[in-house]
Parts: sequence; structure tokens; C-alpha cells
Amino acid sequence: MNTRIAALAALFLAAPALAEAPAMTVMPSPGCGCCHAWADLARAEGYDVSIRETDVAALKDDLGITPGHRSCHTALVGGYVLEGHVPFDAVARLLAAQPAIAGLAVPGMPSGSPGMGDDPDARYDVIAFGGTAGAGEVFHEAGR
Repeated sequence: MNTRIAALAALFLAAPALAEAPAMTVMPSPGCGCCHAWADLARAEGYDVSIRETDVAALKDDLGITPGHRSCHTALVGGYVLEGHVPFDAVARLLAAQPAIAGLAVPGMPSGSPGMGDDPDARYDVIAFGGTAGAGEVFHEAGR
């Protein structure tokens, strides 16, 4: 994993994640309601969510999230970066598989994604980014 990402993750995750409630830090865009809706859904999924207000544009730059992968919020969990409205089944798969990537992104704000309408039939791709294993490839196809 990128040492820059590991260092930033250490800053935001003060306590080790527990199996029952993995620690997740969500950095929302200022004034964005859907960011908080996604964080609420993460809590409902069993994550121990904390919200950190920060300069999200600078954070995305520091984490190496390219403009084509960006969305409204960024989260850190289990040493990985989540960009945007990543569905929680993809997060669970990521944490279980522990691939050599920096994280997952749902570019933009697709209608029906978690926090954007929560439609289980919504179709959009979850893209792996950073690292060496499968970066730039579709990690998960929501609604398919």
C-alpha cells in the first residue's frame, strides 16, 4: 500500500478496527447531505463512523484520487480509501479480500447508489484504484 495513504489513514484512525464494528472515517464535502446519508447507512451496516471536516480537495490530491474517480466524500476504513457512494457489499468484499489496491471509487454521484436513493436495482460500477492488483478495473458491478 502507498505509504502516503497509510500515513493519512493513521492520522484519521486512532483506534484499531474491531471485527464487529470496523472504524470508518468519513470526510464529507461541506454542506453535502448525501455524504451524511452515506455515513448514516455505514453506521446501519455496523461501521463505527466518525465524521471529520477537512479540505476534501486537498485530501483527494494527497490520497492520489484522480479527477475521473472523484465524488463528493472520501472515507478511510481498514487501511483503504473509499471515494463516493461505494455500496457496502463491495466494502465488505474489499475488507475480506484485502487486495493490493489503494481503494474503491464510485465516480460522480450515481442515482440509486447508497445515500443517493438507495435503489438496489441501480446500475453503476465500483472501480479499484491505486496499488498493483486490478487498479483501474471494475471491482464490483452494482445492480447486476
